Amino acid sequence: MEEKKMDTAPQLSLDTQEVPTLTLDLETAVEQPLAPKPEQPQAAVFDESSLSDAERKMVNDFAEKIQIGNSNLVLQYGSGAQKKIADFSETALNNVRTKDMSEVGEMLTNVVVELKKFNVDEEEKGLFSFFKRSGNKISTYKAKYSSAEANVNRICNVLEDHQVQLMKDIAMLDKMYELNKVYFKELSMYILAGKKKLEEVKTTELTQLMAKAQASGQPEDAQAVKDLTGLCDRFEKKIHDLELTRMISIQTAPQIRLVQNSDTMMVEKIQTTVVNTIPLWKSQMVLALGVEHASQAAQAQRQVTDMTNDLLRKNAEVLKVASVEAAKESERGIVDIETLQKTNADLIQTLDEVIRIQQEGHEKRKAAEAEMRRMENELKDKLLEIRK
Repeated sequence: MEEKKMDTAPQLSLDTQEVPTLTLDLETAVEQPLAPKPEQPQAAVFDESSLSDAERKMVNDFAEKIQIGNSNLVLQYGSGAQKKIADFSETALNNVRTKDMSEVGEMLTNVVVELKKFNVDEEEKGLFSFFKRSGNKISTYKAKYSSAEANVNRICNVLEDHQVQLMKDIAMLDKMYELNKVYFKELSMYILAGKKKLEEVKTTELTQLMAKAQASGQPEDAQAVKDLTGLCDRFEKKIHDLELTRMISIQTAPQIRLVQNSDTMMVEKIQTTVVNTIPLWKSQMVLALGVEHASQAAQAQRQVTDMTNDLLRKNAEVLKVASVEAAKESERGIVDIETLQKTNADLIQTLDEVIRIQQEGHEKRKAAEAEMRRMENELKDKLLEIRK
C-alpha cells in the first residue's frame, strides 16, 4: 500500500493573536546560498515611533544579541520573517488569481435576462391574436411567470451560495490583513535591530580596529579592519533584503483590500438582487396579473353593458314600431275613407258610363228607327214604281 504523499506546501495561519517575535535560532531558519543581490529600489523607511515601549525594548535587547562576526547568523538573519512574508504573499496572490468574479457577474446578467423575458405589455401581432380569448392571455402570462420564476430562483440559490463564500472570504481577508500587519512590524523590528547593531559596530568596534591598525601598522590589524568591514557590508545587504521583503508586505496590504472590496461589492450586488430586485419583480408580476384580471373583468362588464344597451335599444325600436302600428290599426275604421272615396268615384264613373252608354244606345236606336223608316219608305217607293 502506497503511503500518502504529505503536502509540503506552506500553510498560512490566520491567527490574529500573533505578535512580532525576534529570534536568532539558526536551527529553524532555512539555509540560503550566498549570492550577489541585484540593485533594488530604495525601500520605505519605518518610523520607530510606531513601536510601543515594550517593542522598542525588545528591539534594543535583540540588537545586543546580534553577532555580526557570525557568518551563519548573518545569512539567516530575519529569514524566518522573510519566509512568512513570502508564503503569505503567495497565498494572497493566489487568492487574487483564483478569485473569478465573472461567474457571479454572468449570473447577475442572467437574472436580468430572465426578468426581461417576462413582459406583460408584450402582445402578439397579427390576425391570430384577434381571436385569442382573455383566459388564454392570462394562462400565457402565468406560464411565462412560472418559467421565469423557476430560472430566477435557481440562479438566486447559486448566488446565495456564492454570497456565503464571499462573506467567508471577506472575513478571511480581514484576518490576512491583520496578520500582514504583524509580519510587517516583525520585519521592521528585525531591520531596526540590525541597523542599531550595525551602527554600533561601525561607530565603536570598527572605529577602534581602524585606529589600532593605523597605530600599529601591522597587516593582521589591517586585515581585521577589512574583515569587519566586509561583515558589516554583508549585514547591511541583508538588512536591505529585509527592507525589500518589507516592501512586499506593504504592497500586499492594498492587494488584500482590493480583493476584499471586490468581494464586498459582489456581496452587495447579490444581496440587492436577492433581497430587493427579485421580490420587487415578483410583486410587480402579481400586480400585473391582478391588473390583467381587473382589466378582463372590466372588459367583460363592458361587453355585458353594451349588450344590454343594444338589447334595450332594439327592444325600444321594436316596441315603437309595434305601438305605432297598433295605434294606427286601432284608429283605423272598418273601411278606409280612401276606399269609400275610391269606391264612390268608381261607382259614379260606372253610372256615368252606363248613362252614356244608354244615351248612345237611345240615340243609335233613334237613328236606326229613322234609317229604317227611310229604308221602308224607299222600299215602298221602289215597289210603287215597279207596279206602274
